[in-house]
Amino acid sequence: MLTIGTHMSIAEGIAKMAENVVEMEADTMQIFSRNPRGSGYKTYSRQEIDRFLQIREKYRLGPVLAHAPYTMNLASPKEAVYEFACMVIKEDVARMDALSIENMVFHPGSHTGIGAQAGIENIIAGLDQAITGQEKITVLLETMSGKGTEIGADFEELRAIRDGVKHPERIGICLDTCHVFAAGYDIVNNLDGVLSEFDRILGLDLLRAVHLNDSQMPFGSRKDRHAVIGGGEIGLESLLAVLRHPALRELPFYLETPLDDAGHKSEIKMIREKLSEPQT
Repeated sequence: MLTIGTHMSIAEGIAKMAENVVEMEADTMQIFSRNPRGSGYKTYSRQEIDRFLQIREKYRLGPVLAHAPYTMNLASPKEAVYEFACMVIKEDVARMDALSIENMVFHPGSHTGIGAQAGIENIIAGLDQAITGQEKITVLLETMSGKGTEIGADFEELRAIRDGVKHPERIGICLDTCHVFAAGYDIVNNLDGVLSEFDRILGLDLLRAVHLNDSQMPFGSRKDRHAVIGGGEIGLESLLAVLRHPALRELPFYLETPLDDAGHKSEIKMIREKLSEPQT
């Protein structure tokens, strides 16, 4: 069964976000673990948490994905930036795990000049101080577009991070369709080949979630600009092929397209209708 959700506003309570998901006729949701461009976060009451869990159970919502803030850079060589990132990942892994959220994804980070290997070593150390191995939550490395000094545009870099941590069993992968396309993985003309390469380097068993986004920018641009489904360079048919692929179709998909709740409701409806049409 297709499990498709969307990214929810941080401004609302977690139970209200779940109610909005139900209204949109989605199956699950992605939330920010805290302010995406700051440091603050909401402390939910026991009543709020219980209501969230009740909605999840009643409507059988699929795996919820928490997204770490964009201000977190675990690859940074700057002491203050790195210390902030270490604090955030440690706090948010514990907070999201306590909410029974299955997965938490983060952008691995940008090395800003020290080189990819040094940046990867910083990421590994940051994860090691945050993850005890006793958590139920899985921390996901996101595939990135490769802009600037960004780490994670190559599958090999993600493997190096996972291979280096003390608790690799708590580390998985989130594939972003816009990002891999921009990074030079041709999911339009060679989806099978890209997934075979992913399986060879990382293993498809590590793939826990897919960010389903079209791309405003052309193939191999190394630029991260999301477009609505069917409104970009990847195109509707190629994204439907991602949704239908046997290696991916049982995974949860999360829309991060530039739409409001009403737009996402229409987008989800359109995707389901297209998937139900006979293939020619």
